[in-house]
Amino acid sequence: MKAGAKISRREFAQGAVMAPLLRVRAGQTSEYRRFRDDATGALIHQLTSHPSINHPTYFLTSSFTPDGRHVIFTSYRSGSPQLYELEFPDGPMRRLTEGEGLHPYSAAISRDGSEIFFTRKGKVQAVRRKDLSLRTLFTIDGAQFGECCLSGDGLSIVTAMKQGSKNGIALADTEGKPGHVVLYFPRTIIHPQFHPLESNWIEFSGDPAPRMHRVQRDGSGLECLYQHDNDEFVVHETFLGRTGDMVFTVWPRALKRIGWVSRKITTIAEFNAWHITPNKAGTAILCDTNHPDIGLQLVDVRSGRRRTICHPRSSNAGSQWKKSRYALEEDWAAARQTERKGALSWMEMPTDTVYGPQWTHPHPSFSPDEKLAAYTSDVSGHPQVYVVEL
Repeated sequence: MKAGAKISRREFAQGAVMAPLLRVRAGQTSEYRRFRDDATGALIHQLTSHPSINHPTYFLTSSFTPDGRHVIFTSYRSGSPQLYELEFPDGPMRRLTEGEGLHPYSAAISRDGSEIFFTRKGKVQAVRRKDLSLRTLFTIDGAQFGECCLSGDGLSIVTAMKQGSKNGIALADTEGKPGHVVLYFPRTIIHPQFHPLESNWIEFSGDPAPRMHRVQRDGSGLECLYQHDNDEFVVHETFLGRTGDMVFTVWPRALKRIGWVSRKITTIAEFNAWHITPNKAGTAILCDTNHPDIGLQLVDVRSGRRRTICHPRSSNAGSQWKKSRYALEEDWAAARQTERKGALSWMEMPTDTVYGPQWTHPHPSFSPDEKLAAYTSDVSGHPQVYVVEL
């Protein structure tokens, strides 16, 4: 195959891309290969190729350890979601967890990289990478926890929770102090995040609209940051690095910024930005796209100019993205979504056809030095872990 030639999804699945760049270490069965994006020329490292579901951490947290030497990811190769680490780019792979009930998108890496925090049903746990010892930080019997978000000082973990018919936010302490429930909320809560500069503040998403809310870690100061209805499809809000402001997508029209103090909303760029991850300085935003998929984009916050990084060619499943509004009961009924009952969010519904499955979405995120980005693609027929050089 000639370098730069266009390929189909089928050819990609058959391994036809840049064959001369395939690498396997002597005496080792490696899943690794590398190739260049046929449109942009970006160098891409494919880290997994197992015929199972494999994906990096959720896009709100980096998949790389702080030293950049290892990638943490979830794989279903054992029959259930478990956490693994791989020495980047083509080093050995090691399984970190075992047992049932692990939330596949809950992993968050400690500030020094020694532990991986995650949730398993009603437990917030940590696995020590050195010896795979396990400790439980916080437990609520009968609850179900979501993704972990680490505070800027590394001392606290916030996670969404569901306990029977109750929705809420729970806080765990990484040094073993007692955890607590921050608040209960009348609607589903997803994606709680600490303010990067003020760990006393937690932003969270309510589902459905209005989305953006904030609360202090003691449960006080609850307020809605932006009032809107279900016809304004606000999604994937997160902090704009160390600026303290937030960015969000009004799907599929625009990428916007909202002042944490002023509440002033400005448009950064008008395009179909989807899952968004800012750099630490808040000067650039990496995102995937859908309907249409125009590849991973890197956006300059000040000018709104963007460039295409690569084309993951993931299937980007989910019927709701075509409707440009939040899913209503008739949408779930139409999809016959029996697994939705009791789930904390759509990320835990492996056969969801309304918002996912989530492992069909790229969900890009930066490495600590911001020279690489990890993402997911199921272009080969199974979701795999990829890293693109920026």
